[in-house]
Amino acid sequence: MTHNSKLDVQQFLDAHPVSNFQWRLFAFCFVIMLLDGFDTAAIGYVAPSLIGEWGISKAALSPVLSAALFGLSFGALMAGPLADRFGRKRLICASVALFGGACLVSATASSLDELAVLRFITGLGLGAAMPNAITLMSEFVPTQRRSLLINAMFCGFPLGAALGGFLAAWMIPHWGWRSVFGLGGVTPLLLLVFLLLAMPESVRYMVTRGFAAERIRAVLRKVSASLPADAEFVQAEAAPASAKQGGLGLVLSRSYLLGTVMLWIAYFMGLVIFYALINWMPLLLKDTGMPAAQATLITALFPLGGIGALLSGWLMDRHNANRVVAIFYGITALSVFLIGQVSGQTALLVLVVLAAGVFMNTAQSSMGVLAASFYPTTGRASGVAWMLGIGRFGGIAGSFLVGILAQRQLPLSAVFSVIAIAGALAALALVIKQRAEPVPSQQGNAGLSPIALGEGLNAH
Repeated sequence: MTHNSKLDVQQFLDAHPVSNFQWRLFAFCFVIMLLDGFDTAAIGYVAPSLIGEWGISKAALSPVLSAALFGLSFGALMAGPLADRFGRKRLICASVALFGGACLVSATASSLDELAVLRFITGLGLGAAMPNAITLMSEFVPTQRRSLLINAMFCGFPLGAALGGFLAAWMIPHWGWRSVFGLGGVTPLLLLVFLLLAMPESVRYMVTRGFAAERIRAVLRKVSASLPADAEFVQAEAAPASAKQGGLGLVLSRSYLLGTVMLWIAYFMGLVIFYALINWMPLLLKDTGMPAAQATLITALFPLGGIGALLSGWLMDRHNANRVVAIFYGITALSVFLIGQVSGQTALLVLVVLAAGVFMNTAQSSMGVLAASFYPTTGRASGVAWMLGIGRFGGIAGSFLVGILAQRQLPLSAVFSVIAIAGALAALALVIKQRAEPVPSQQGNAGLSPIALGEGLNAH
């Protein structure tokens, strides 16, 4: 074995077109994101039915609306370290089992307290699933196509949230609000069977953890049969000096701290907008005299706008990624402001909500790639997971913010004007990040620090 060739796994992935095996992995991750979006948004769509059936006030719903978001935050914060210890596949499968099972049991809830606990447990699984899906996908695709593919995968989340709205509007009149949680629980548990049987472990993780070469070889052969039979696998990366420390130590190090904080602020503010609108817009529109089903359908247009992430991924591969996403957040602020101005004009409202959704979800879906490209591999899992985890508190803030504004009986235009400020702050954070930390963010469009392509192969 002493004469075996040294093969850098990322170089091997970069040298071959995306295979059917990688597209299958993409499909798995896309469906995980789809179900994540469906289960996250489900509580907002059943909220009007809960108020009617249980005779509760809108303010009493705030803890239930926020319970899953607390779970999402803690799930994401734990996901990075756990994935580094136990592997990406194990964490993804455990996450899907947890949120599917908890969502299914939510269909049997008989009180607000019980539902809040179950939504928190659901959130733990949802929060851990997303960063690990991003990580696994990042470690299996060619560098030159990573932004586009990860953003395309991210489209699953807003599409799942939108699908939840359309299905809820149809299912609740027929079978009641519990059917929405039932569907949101059974589907992930069915997916889990396929994940256990067919989802691979990350090759980069296996190389880092010293897995047997034959196990790594078996996975890479599914990418291309041209893999040398006697190859030994390495990861040769040109990492910055501060990458000598890993995990949170690197994420919070002097070189990365300002950029880290700006990423957290941008993602936080984006989720203030997303959850404020997803959780409260059906109720706010209903209060204007709009029928409940129509309010739900119009709200469902907002997450549907996430399909714009494909355009963002393409632009980020070709232009400055920070500026591209900052512009989308800026347009989001304007669009959200306009929702409050046209609420009485249904046709205009539909167009403005859809536009707000396109720009908002495009910006938010792009943040995973933006964070992944900012950190070297030694801190990437923690950097992405902690941005998602800290940012989730923005969802909690958004839910409580609108609850407070509603209690003060502010007009609809004022409520949306306040929410719009978050979009402007997100844009500003990315402008600061670009000016203060221009070098790390240019480490490629990839989501991984650049591979020293020659080093690993020529060293021997």
